[in-house]
Amino acid sequence: MTSLRPASTATLVLVTEDAPIAPPAVAVSPSVPPPVPEGAVRFATFNTALSRGRPGGMARALASAGWGRARVIAEIVQRVRPDVLLVNEFDHDPTGRALRSFARGYLARGWNGAEGVDYPYAYAAPVNTGVASGVDLNGDGRVVREPGSVAYAEDALGFGRFPGQYGMAVFSRYPLGVARARTFRSLRWAEMPGALLPVDPVTGGPFFSPEARAVARLSSKSHWDLPVDPGWGRPVHLLASHPTPPAFDGPERRNVLRNHDEVRFWVDYLTPGADGYIRDDAGVRGGLEPGAPFVVAGDLNADPGEGASSSKAITRLLEHSRVVDPLPHSQGGRGRVGSAVGAVGHGEVCAEDTRRGHLRVDYVLPSRGSSVGARGVFWPALDDPLVRLTGAGRPFPGSDHRLVWVDVAP
Repeated sequence: MTSLRPASTATLVLVTEDAPIAPPAVAVSPSVPPPVPEGAVRFATFNTALSRGRPGGMARALASAGWGRARVIAEIVQRVRPDVLLVNEFDHDPTGRALRSFARGYLARGWNGAEGVDYPYAYAAPVNTGVASGVDLNGDGRVVREPGSVAYAEDALGFGRFPGQYGMAVFSRYPLGVARARTFRSLRWAEMPGALLPVDPVTGGPFFSPEARAVARLSSKSHWDLPVDPGWGRPVHLLASHPTPPAFDGPERRNVLRNHDEVRFWVDYLTPGADGYIRDDAGVRGGLEPGAPFVVAGDLNADPGEGASSSKAITRLLEHSRVVDPLPHSQGGRGRVGSAVGAVGHGEVCAEDTRRGHLRVDYVLPSRGSSVGARGVFWPALDDPLVRLTGAGRPFPGSDHRLVWVDVAP
């Protein structure tokens, strides 16, 4: 195995060693999708909830094949078999050890009759979570500089008890254009025109001090534009992010507002004329060129009809002229309430929901002009034998989110 470290400080891992492969999976469940058609690519996003509470904790847990939660996550991936997989809540490890361990020891090793999936390419880049800001960002009148506490996490550039907690990673069967990847981790929130910066509800003035405003960043983790080369003659841009949950704040609603603007970033990135303020971490300005194929993916923590988030940004993204919303759905959601595909404002579990709490927050959104095929949310019904992988309630055997997948062809 070879680890390459580009100047962007991202980590690209190439898996070159053979891994043990289990016998082919048996389709024992309606939750298992059909094979990917020739010429198509199955994109998926999965908030795995693998992050741990201490630095290096996730990497140590993944070092052996004995972590039950990671086995469940890996089996879900093996049942769906995506070609390109974005993973949220995967602690950033600049050494690449966690990427290698998960790819080699879990994803490539079959579980419970499922066939292992070989991902020769994996990518991760630094995130803002747990990075000390040096200023008071939560408005409690003090600056916490020692990692580990909630108070420290709330003053960090993105909520995290240590640098890299709740990070992101990409696993791919196709080459990744790391040299052409763009990351937007350092973009300041105040640089977005019309940014919904929080207001002190008592004074009516800015919630952030001038010092806090000068360092507060838009991305709670990061926004990535990562080219994927599936052999179509041009790359597909994986637009990956994981905005902050619209919760755990005060009456100023700073996380609700930040979530809105983190989602809005992709709207501006895809809109010529609205992208003038955007500057990536290498200093290159502008959004995605017109006509370039893309897939927006991630746990966006925003439901268009329910929950605490502001629905305006996610609705604008779903209805964007360059975006297709394929409305992935699940047997589990449909079976529980018998809801119709496309229902919103439902107040109960529906076929498009992707996590507990009856919310649709995880998305795979291809570009208009792509050929969209099969799609789904891996959420087995209660009478499905694979419901053991998602559970019927707490405690969850793996994650409280569901894997979302969409087949895309040129």
